[in-house]
Amino acid sequence: MTTSLLSLPLAERQELALWVHARLCAEYGAPFAFFSTKDPLSELISSLLSHRTRNQDSHRAYQELRARFPTWDAVRDASTAEVEDAIRACTWPEQKAPRLQQVLREVSHRCDGPCHLEFLADLPIPEARAWLEQLPGVGPKTSAAVLLFSTLRRPAMPVDSHHHRVAQRLGLIGPKVGEAAAHAQLAALLPPDWDAQQVYDHHEALMFHGQKCCYFHTPACGRCVVLARCPFGQARVR
Repeated sequence: MTTSLLSLPLAERQELALWVHARLCAEYGAPFAFFSTKDPLSELISSLLSHRTRNQDSHRAYQELRARFPTWDAVRDASTAEVEDAIRACTWPEQKAPRLQQVLREVSHRCDGPCHLEFLADLPIPEARAWLEQLPGVGPKTSAAVLLFSTLRRPAMPVDSHHHRVAQRLGLIGPKVGEAAAHAQLAALLPPDWDAQQVYDHHEALMFHGQKCCYFHTPACGRCVVLARCPFGQARVR
């Protein structure tokens, strides 16, 4: 990627992030309605099922899990074979079933009782994310998703592959910054007083742009609403 934006001072990248935010939110129709109404523990399980799985398949696996077991404690205490059979619609159920139960046991142990995560509402966001990221298989994307997408509605920003790609092409992060490291760098570009709706709109707008215009292969730079300040796009349309 050839761009001088990668060496821009933080304040200039913050200004660029807000400029991009305004144009993409207008393009895709923000504010966006929150897609999930799950409690935080349910959102965590749903997120873990979705790893490397198509949304429709992870949704089927989640629905089957809820249909078969009345509570998450029941999933924790069931045989692994039963859980694996319930989530067979997702990829690698033989790996995800024991991982889900391991996570639920750890949550129960750390909460000293039934599985729940509502207490995360009372922790500062960095502490809440650190608590979640101590669980097996939980990284920055999942911890942010649990806090933002669930009924907690806390302003923690997840970065998916589309969001990450758009941010790199715009020069908001460097070309070698991975998705995990991108979370802290991209969050630092947003106003610290943004509420959950604003953070959600930012994430969704960049994700939609990656899905609808800034494709991995053959991005549609000619109709991009942020082309004027995208060094990647400018290099392609010359």
